[in-house]
Amino acid sequence: MGGVAALAREAGHEVTGSDRQVYPPMSTQLDSLGVTIMDEDDPAQLETRPDEVIVGNVMSRGRGVVEALLNSGLPYTSGPEWLARNILRNRWVLAVAGTHGKTSCSSMLAWILEDAGLHPGFLIGGVAGNFSGTARLGSDPFFVVEADEYDTAFFDKRAKFVHYHPRTLVLNNLEYDHADIYPDLAAIATQFHHLIRSVPGDGLIVCNGDDGNLAEVIEQGCWTRSEMFLGDGEWQAEHDLSSQQLRISFADTDQAACRWQMKGRHNVANALAAVAAARHVGVPLSSSLDALSRFAGVKRRGELRGEVRGVSVYDDFAHHPTAIKATLDGFREAHPESRIHAVLEPRSNTMRLGVHRDRLAESLQPADHAWLFRPADLAWDLDESIALPGQKFSVYDNTDDLARDIAGDAREGDIVLVMSNGSFNQIHQKLLDCLATGTGD
Repeated sequence: MGGVAALAREAGHEVTGSDRQVYPPMSTQLDSLGVTIMDEDDPAQLETRPDEVIVGNVMSRGRGVVEALLNSGLPYTSGPEWLARNILRNRWVLAVAGTHGKTSCSSMLAWILEDAGLHPGFLIGGVAGNFSGTARLGSDPFFVVEADEYDTAFFDKRAKFVHYHPRTLVLNNLEYDHADIYPDLAAIATQFHHLIRSVPGDGLIVCNGDDGNLAEVIEQGCWTRSEMFLGDGEWQAEHDLSSQQLRISFADTDQAACRWQMKGRHNVANALAAVAAARHVGVPLSSSLDALSRFAGVKRRGELRGEVRGVSVYDDFAHHPTAIKATLDGFREAHPESRIHAVLEPRSNTMRLGVHRDRLAESLQPADHAWLFRPADLAWDLDESIALPGQKFSVYDNTDDLARDIAGDAREGDIVLVMSNGSFNQIHQKLLDCLATGTGD
């Protein structure tokens, strides 16, 4: 929604909004754009009689501002529908969908097109280091959009991505998530097939050939040419950690290499998908690899927040067991001699409901010590679920105590990896402050 606000602002509209607990980088972006943020549920914000109200999917019936909106008769729409109607119409849309990796892959793709001189528009759920914000209009025709499977709005329960009508579609992976919206994996797969149905016959679907769930969705019907990456697909990659070289090949006929410093096999997969999508709009493989050698990463995706007394503190958005393990595996692979402290806030709706509790302990195994914060409304026993033989873990109800004890245990050469899809009560800075002052020693 913050990105939609940025696009509306760039298009020349006066934009205000309402939210709660807005934190960087989105709060910084909105402030720099001059977008006024009001109290989430205050109906007074509608007294100015705006020309249109764009309703985010966190808003539900029964909230004061929603009831006031419906009673007012003001025109309203959803973020995805507004985007489709006002921005994406007549654009060549490149959409990146999947349970994991959407933000990183979308950012890589947008940067590859930018470096090729195509000046794409984009709407991405994170701030890439090569750009100054999460969204921009760009130049015709290309527009990169992070295509989310979460539902659209209280009045439109379809997945957001069915609104986007991409010509180039990336399908990264498919797992069960969003338990507050979908009863099972089959329900999410249905939405993915609705997305596939919207891709024109002369378009392209770039699909993870290693994902059995995606294969089953494709088998339900596909009317568009597909290219596969990983598995037995045309697109393959080799990543040499010692030389930090990434080599990508297409159908054994075209290949190129670049220096690659991103961590983890999941980011190699993201790079493969981005390069394949870029080739569909005319960017040569060699040019894409050259651009990736200068890809600056994405905030909150393995982002180094600081180093104090030889202890490095990183921030990551991982909150699903698959993403948690992939992130930790990447750090373990890149830093085999370091002790790794995994600091996790099980904050997502799916995690709070306990859907993934049986997989959580295993996902944290690559860490030397798992430190967990227990949210007040967690619906399951965190201590019991995380206990595995030989696994070192600690559970806290207070982030101040958590930061102090991590700082006290950490020593020179250690890595502290903080994982949450929220602000985590700014624990990253608390950790750095505790390390700097020696609190916890």
